[in-house]
Formats: sequence, C-alpha cells, structure tokens
Amino acid sequence: MPAGELTIRATAMPADTNPYGGVFGGWLMAQMALGAGSLASRVGQGKAVVVSATDFAFPGAMAVGDELSVYCDIVATGTTSLTIAAEAIARTRNGEGTTKVAEGTFKFVLIGEDNRPRALAAKAALFLPKDRDNG
Repeated sequence: MPAGELTIRATAMPADTNPYGGVFGGWLMAQMALGAGSLASRVGQGKAVVVSATDFAFPGAMAVGDELSVYCDIVATGTTSLTIAAEAIARTRNGEGTTKVAEGTFKFVLIGEDNRPRALAAKAALFLPKDRDNG
C-alpha cells in the first residue's frame, strides 16, 4: 500500500495518451500536482503554490481506461512550506491489478491574501505524522 492518503482519482482518457497509446508522463505529473496541492491547501489552510517538482520516476505504464489513484504524504515542513511525496498507482480498467506508474516530490509555499509567503499555522501540526521530525 502506498504511503500517505488518497488525494485524487481519475480515469485516463484517449486525450491523455501519446501516439503509442500510453498515458503521457505530463498528465500523470499534473494529476499528482492536483492531489499534492489539495493536501497542501488543506493542511496549510489556504493558498499553496508549487515551487518545485523533483525526483520523478515512471516505473510503470498505464493505458486508456485505467484508473489512477494518487497518494500523498507530507515528508517535511518549513516555516512557510510543505514538501509532499506523491505516488501514482494505476488499476487496470477491468480488474484489480495495480502498478506504480509514477512517483515524485512537490514543494509548496503557503501564500497569504497579499500573495506573499505566510507561516504554516500551528493547527497544521494536527495533520502531520507524529513520528516525523518536522523542525
């Protein structure tokens, strides 16, 4: 089972594929960014923007009709930032077989109404794993 929580589910459609019939890596990254952004906004209690996306790997492939599940886990926090690991798991359309198709890390900065970085609220600690040093 992937680490973290399920943040988004989507079905790959024909428009999401390359000329060879496989799903575009960019589509996978976009779904992962949506899922990670959802977690960052919820935990950060407001606007959160991606400032970096790193360590991407695509160990598997998925096809049209496969269902994508994105799992996200907070791996580090800063004064104004959250670093979130994302895993993308594909389930075959007509079965139960699953494959990890992508993984990567997103760093978000929390943004206030003035569009400037803002501090992570103390309440956000309730969402963070208890076994992690987030100093």
